Amino acid sequence: MAKIKKGYRIEKDSLGEVYVPKKALYGAQTQRAVENFPISGIKMDFPFTNSFVDTLGLIKDAAARANKKLGLLTSRKANAISRASKEVWQSKHNNEFPLDVFQTGSGTSSNMNANEVIANLAFKLNGIQIDPNDDVNMSQSSNDVIPTAIKVSAYKDLTEKLYPALEKLIKEIEKKEIASKGLIKTGRTHLMDAMPLEISQELSAWSSQLKNVKETLIFLEKRLLEMPLGGTAVGTGINAHPRFAKTFASELSSLVGGKCKAISSENFFHELSSQDTAVQVSGELKNLAVVLMKISNDLRWMNSGPLAGLAEIELKALQPGSSIMPGKVNPVIPEAVAMASADVIGNDTTITIAAQSGNFQLNVMLPVIAYNLLKSMALLTGSMNVLAEKTIRSFKINKKTLENALNRNPILVTALNPVIGYAKAAEIAKKAYRENLPIIEVALAETNLTRAQLSKYLDPKKLIKGGIK
Repeated sequence: MAKIKKGYRIEKDSLGEVYVPKKALYGAQTQRAVENFPISGIKMDFPFTNSFVDTLGLIKDAAARANKKLGLLTSRKANAISRASKEVWQSKHNNEFPLDVFQTGSGTSSNMNANEVIANLAFKLNGIQIDPNDDVNMSQSSNDVIPTAIKVSAYKDLTEKLYPALEKLIKEIEKKEIASKGLIKTGRTHLMDAMPLEISQELSAWSSQLKNVKETLIFLEKRLLEMPLGGTAVGTGINAHPRFAKTFASELSSLVGGKCKAISSENFFHELSSQDTAVQVSGELKNLAVVLMKISNDLRWMNSGPLAGLAEIELKALQPGSSIMPGKVNPVIPEAVAMASADVIGNDTTITIAAQSGNFQLNVMLPVIAYNLLKSMALLTGSMNVLAEKTIRSFKINKKTLENALNRNPILVTALNPVIGYAKAAEIAKKAYRENLPIIEVALAETNLTRAQLSKYLDPKKLIKGGIK
């Protein structure tokens, strides 16, 4: 190159010379990737979570400590790498990770991005010459670093962000269950009137669904802690110390802290060639999205009206609902949560397709798996927080509406089946519908049962417990 561009420096890699922004901590390989992949503008420093970039820093820190313990790196170099890596995992240099999600399928560009930033930062902080490949990437390959980063970042977002939001939502629903004890409503199947139940019973289904999701995620959590690092290029562990994988897992556990008990994977060939765990976790995140969409749609139906709908509950008014219809208020939080849930379901499809791209010894859609998995966690975390705080906590139950609908519900006649038979009960129900009469009045006229007997059989408080046995 004849002349250096203003604001740039010249760096070299195995392909030759590259112009790199003068102030950038990254180097030639990162710059090539910046130029090669101007595809989406979505950076690996995802706008909704820094955990992936942070995790690359954690991995490099733990690897340097492991290499030091095994006598492969001098204390001086290892400490310099650890110090620089710490600044990365503390999110101090996220602007130094400019690469697009849609890049080389192994994530090699992002691994080298981390190696170059940490090497240059180590020199800047300590004045020690560190090589991105020979030192920062020692005992590693992009092929085991990126699968490890997917697992660790997913573990961190799951335990530090998603679980607290999930617990918050469960607790708010359970509080509402307690507050609504004794309030009976008309049940609905096929969106049509059915037998009665307590609102608390209806809400208990939601909390039970969410608890089941958490149980499954806790089971999968263990799989996220089985580390691929140590398999290096194809799973054989070439260029890594025999004890590197276990030493790395121990160092990583210490750095992450808390309940993180990382272990070395039993089969590196499995870990590098497939993304089974990501598919399993994503599948359960999709299940959670389906649960949230169910809850959101129930809330929308229950809130519908206020005059021409069900109007069983009243959601808190958060903003005007129409630019043309004055006074209109809409169920905006359930709508937003339903949209976020739809996006998570789409993310799961992407992850499923990407996971099929495990060709021989390596999956080559790793960055898009990382992006969609962490995006799903972020969407679900935010959704559960707003659903708990702005909807479940504050909605009011319209007792009169519940009572009026319940008193007019001809389906209560179901309780008389054992006494008068299905056919006679159906005849009474149809007459009650047709003439818009309370079921007890029609049953009184059409059967030999007394009012006292009918009141006993048709008592909603007994019906929600299975009726008279």
